[in-house]
Amino acid sequence: MNTSTKIKLLLPLLLFISLVSHGQKLVNDVTALKEAIKTAKAGDIILMKNGVWKNAEIKFKGEGTEQQPIILKAETNGSVYLEGQSYIGISGKYLQVEGLTFRNGYTPTNAVISYRTSSKELAYHCRVTQCVVESYSNPERYDADKWVEMYGKNNTFDHNALVDKRNKGVTFTVRLNSEESLENNHIIEYNYFGKRQNLGSNGGETLRIGTSHYSRKNSNSIVRNNYFEACDGELEIISNKSCGNTYQNNVFDECKGTLTMRHGERTLVENNYFLGNRKHNTGGIRVINEYQTVKNNYLSGLTGYRFRGALVVMNGVPNSPLNRYNQVVGANITNNIIIDSDHIQLCAGSDDERSATPVDSHFDQNVLMTTTNPKLFTVYDDISGISFNGNYINQEENTPTEEGFKKVEYALTENENGLKVPSKKILKKIGFEGEVKLPVTKAEVGPTYYQKDQNKLGLNEGKVIEVTPGINTIIEAYNKSSAGDVLQLKGGQEYIMTKTLFVKHPITIKSDAKAIVKSEKTVAIQVENGGDLELNNLLIDASDAPDQSGNAIVSTSKYSMNDNYIFKTIDCTVKNLNINHTFNFLKIYPSTMADTIQIQNTDFEDVTGAILALDKEVDDLGMYNAEYVIIDQSNFKNIGNTIADVYRGGTDESTFGPNVSVTNSTFEEVGKDKRNKEMSSLTFHGVQHLVVEDCLWKKSAPLKLFLTNGEPISIIKDCTFDETEKVVANSDQYSLENVKMINK
Repeated sequence: MNTSTKIKLLLPLLLFISLVSHGQKLVNDVTALKEAIKTAKAGDIILMKNGVWKNAEIKFKGEGTEQQPIILKAETNGSVYLEGQSYIGISGKYLQVEGLTFRNGYTPTNAVISYRTSSKELAYHCRVTQCVVESYSNPERYDADKWVEMYGKNNTFDHNALVDKRNKGVTFTVRLNSEESLENNHIIEYNYFGKRQNLGSNGGETLRIGTSHYSRKNSNSIVRNNYFEACDGELEIISNKSCGNTYQNNVFDECKGTLTMRHGERTLVENNYFLGNRKHNTGGIRVINEYQTVKNNYLSGLTGYRFRGALVVMNGVPNSPLNRYNQVVGANITNNIIIDSDHIQLCAGSDDERSATPVDSHFDQNVLMTTTNPKLFTVYDDISGISFNGNYINQEENTPTEEGFKKVEYALTENENGLKVPSKKILKKIGFEGEVKLPVTKAEVGPTYYQKDQNKLGLNEGKVIEVTPGINTIIEAYNKSSAGDVLQLKGGQEYIMTKTLFVKHPITIKSDAKAIVKSEKTVAIQVENGGDLELNNLLIDASDAPDQSGNAIVSTSKYSMNDNYIFKTIDCTVKNLNINHTFNFLKIYPSTMADTIQIQNTDFEDVTGAILALDKEVDDLGMYNAEYVIIDQSNFKNIGNTIADVYRGGTDESTFGPNVSVTNSTFEEVGKDKRNKEMSSLTFHGVQHLVVEDCLWKKSAPLKLFLTNGEPISIIKDCTFDETEKVVANSDQYSLENVKMINK
């Protein structure tokens, strides 16, 4: 045996001796891990072997010291993957978890990472760092869980990444459900809170501290130097529900919603940067309750309206119960910069219940520069309880009072940090502290090994695949495709589908000159979880469909989809969906959510069912099936059911949509089938933003509106109703502009 061979054989032994001598143990399965945890002492390091750990249920208990914590970490940070139904609970003192990645599965318990192992065994002075939880979501969209639950006291969560939670439940929560978790002094810092898609329901918060039940208790948690990007789950990006918390030096990059002081008092919101970049429904800070301080924040390019505004000061409920809205008392909103944002809302939510206006509050020394909306301020009630002093605003804007605002020229420059700023003179006068600069960058947060910008290919971003005419050639081509690819059909040629195409990644099916697509199945194309679909320049002829009711050209999965999808139909002709009754163009199921459904420049004729029946969330809990519905330059003739039935029931105020636009389209002989229970051509129930413009109805059922809470915007303009009843609505809180009725 030569020397080289001897050295190779000795290396593993030497490594083992080294690990043992330094209190380190390398373990390669759950059984060994449990034993290592059981025997661990202060200063020990337990290394989990690199690779996949399936269905690992870890209870990390121990007693370390401040100088010698017990550490459980990956052999190599980022190379230990917990998959399937895995989770970790932590209890004891001075424990540290490092370098683990949760993926390809979901927790079987209430949380992926919990700072407790039972209701009596909590964590104290414990730390989780350099960990990732990504897309680790229950496939049942509305089955709730959390990714991180903090209990105990003096714990830290730092340099981690929480990305792409898709099911219901707050991403990160601090719990105060026992004396042992009050006044906890937790620190949450330098984390990357990545994409969270729109849930379409309450329960999509990214961070929550407390609950309404414990909202008058002190948490004293600190959230600082974190980066939130595209956290769009619901109205409340952060939901503060306890007292004495600090939100400082965080960045909110294109996040829909607001940092909301929902419950609790004495909150400090300081030096946070909100960057909307004009993305729809991006918001800033919402003030509720007593003695809140909002100072030295930078808010730019925010478009949100009502509760989603750049700055929102709410009305409260007199003698409010814990779960409603306490009156704003003693708020201090000072030294803030608001740039090119659309809405500041004062006394928002004012109604018969929320009648307590803000008192003893101050709006002082803020600078407001915007040309995106000449009516920046909306005042809903009495603002005499808010004093305004030393504020600067550009000349074009309105002000809520005559006093307290100095009008100046709209003048902004881009500073060396890439941010729009007013003059240094104005910044000095309002007392803005420090340089206008992001307090933390995306590169400075999260695990050192984690790549944050992992953009997946969307529609039309992949390669083009030529598809020959024939039977099931579309399906064969799809099976060879990747995300974002385009299946290019030959114009005028015929493509027969005797099987259903199951779409599991973004795909476009198109031709240059109306390729003919026929299907012999009940459902021609089914969009599964992860799939997006665009149909472009096709002639879709359903004359070969089976003679049975309930057919559809496109369907969602029959089962819950926790990934939002996109469906577009552009420049198409769709006809002969009439072999039997209730033949829909798009058929959806509960627990599915479209980010966008678009029908553009498409003609539909002879359809016995509905075009878009988006009405499957009927529990009236604020859930709905599509965020954006766009119909433009399209024609509909002889359609038995509705063109679009968009439903959002209930009174919940935590979501954004639905948002619907119907423009430049015609509806002839629409909605008159006896099976059309709505007896309408289009029905919009609970839609938050609706525009119907430049449309013509002929001999059709009426347009129906059911307006609910949330101050919905509903505009119908430049439309003609020919031998058609105009609008049927439950309320007159909608706008009619240049609407004509003829031959009625």
